[in-house]
Amino acid sequence: MIDLDDTDRALLRAMQKDGSLSAAALAKKVDLSQPAAWRRIKRLEQAGIIAGRRVLLDKEKLGFGVTVFLGVKLATKGRVSLEDFERAVSAIPEVQVVQHVLGLYDYRLKVIARDIPDFERVLRRRVMTLPGVGDVEANVLLSEEKRDIALG
Repeated sequence: MIDLDDTDRALLRAMQKDGSLSAAALAKKVDLSQPAAWRRIKRLEQAGIIAGRRVLLDKEKLGFGVTVFLGVKLATKGRVSLEDFERAVSAIPEVQVVQHVLGLYDYRLKVIARDIPDFERVLRRRVMTLPGVGDVEANVLLSEEKRDIALG
C-alpha cells in the first residue's frame, strides 16, 4: 500500500476519464513534466493501483441490443460444483460478468445478446446446461444511467 497525494489522485482521475492519454498529455493535465508523470504512473502500476487499461466497446453498435442480469442458484453446493460452474460459465462469450454473491442466488451474471430470441438461445443451450444450475431468474435491462467509479 502506498500513500497517494493529490497529484496521484489527479493522474488517476484523468486516466479513468481517458485511458488512452499519453504520459505527456497526462502530465499537462496535472501540471507535471512528462518524465515525472511517467514515473508516477509506473509507480502506481507497480503498486497494483492501476490494474490495467481497457477499451470500452459500444455493445449496441456491435449488434448486442439486449442485456440481461441472471440470478443463478446452484442445485448442489460444494467446492467442486462451484469451480465447475465458474469454469463453464466463464467460457460462454455472451456472459460478460460473473459474480459470486451472497443472498438468494449464488451467482449474478451479466449476459449480452443480439435480441430476446438470441438471449433465449443462450439461456436454453448454454446457461441452463451448465453443471449444477438450479433456479435462474432473469432481469432484462431497460435503461442504464452511466455511473463512473472515479475517485472523488
